[in-house]
Amino acid sequence: MSVVTVQLGQCGNQVGQELFDVISSDAQDGQRKTYSSVSRERFFRQTSQGDFEARAVLVDMEPKVINHSMNRAAKSGRWRYAEASHFSQKQGSGNNWANGFRVLGPRHRDAVEELVRREVEHCDVLAGFIPMMSVAGGTGSGVGTFVTQCLRDVYPSSFVLNHLTWPYGTGEVIVQNYNSVLTLAHLYQLSDALLVHENDAVHRICSQQLNLKQISFGDLNRVIAHQLAGVLQPALTPDSCGAYSGNPLGIDWQVRPPPASAGRTSSLTAGGFNASLANLLILRGKDVYSAETGGFEDPAIYTSWLPPAEALSLWKSPVPFDKYEKSATLVSNSQALLRPLDDMVRKAWNMFASRAYIHQYVKFGISEEDFLDSFTSLEQVISSYAQLQC
Repeated sequence: MSVVTVQLGQCGNQVGQELFDVISSDAQDGQRKTYSSVSRERFFRQTSQGDFEARAVLVDMEPKVINHSMNRAAKSGRWRYAEASHFSQKQGSGNNWANGFRVLGPRHRDAVEELVRREVEHCDVLAGFIPMMSVAGGTGSGVGTFVTQCLRDVYPSSFVLNHLTWPYGTGEVIVQNYNSVLTLAHLYQLSDALLVHENDAVHRICSQQLNLKQISFGDLNRVIAHQLAGVLQPALTPDSCGAYSGNPLGIDWQVRPPPASAGRTSSLTAGGFNASLANLLILRGKDVYSAETGGFEDPAIYTSWLPPAEALSLWKSPVPFDKYEKSATLVSNSQALLRPLDDMVRKAWNMFASRAYIHQYVKFGISEEDFLDSFTSLEQVISSYAQLQC
């Protein structure tokens, strides 16, 4: 099964290029043919000349980043982007979600959908889509949200996993909180799953674990790409009968409480841990079958209405990932984003209450009512996660 990645805006294209580079390098080892074959089938297609081309569509409203990504891929010597896989214009979105979502996205819908259709036709079996984007800017967030909506409309039965890069809390764009609120509220309704990386958290990894002194966005992107590849590369699942799972998006990413769940509720935001709805733990390399994972089965970290056996998914692969002897990757549906989400909504609301920059959105067709609907949607999400049952 194959995945089509849609790289949107500067951030989506830069992270996407790093991701394909990590996957290509990891799949190159000739001693593990089955693993490599499954990986390449997921993310690449082989041309008649034997070259590997990424199953990707690149979209940006400016050509510079796309050209740079395509050149870097070609210079790797291992893989490349297809020559006709990208779409760009001469003028950006001006860091305005409304411009991207209401104007530029609809204006270029046919061209982008045609690129996606071509990639889909190259897949023997389509597992789904991974739109990659930032939530803070204009093209990634605004056009990205519109493209996700189009994917949902055109491919209603396909799985859509949005990878989102969360901006620094100190601010990268003055209206980033507006853009983030609008993006998250819409994608919460459109997407099957949202996989989020916080720039602040990744920055701490670069500083404290990698001991980098002058940390660039390139450093952040490489860490994000390694973590993403750790999730998406082939692994053995409990129901795969000893064969690598064909679908990298194959777990049920959506967790819903029973219709009439009863039990005590309490806010855990002040506690010593983040309560989890569900966790996916992926172990790779040496000793994966003897690794102790009991801590992830502790009922104390999960809600009362979902047994730990159902809340924890465990994938394993004896094949080392990216030359690491052992590696573990955790994907957690938990309260971890509760505080940054609450802070972002609060900052956006304070700006909205003072009517700062509202006119910049209204002129592109986003009304104050649209803002209020988005605030309401995210407040409900915050409330639900803050009151996890335990």
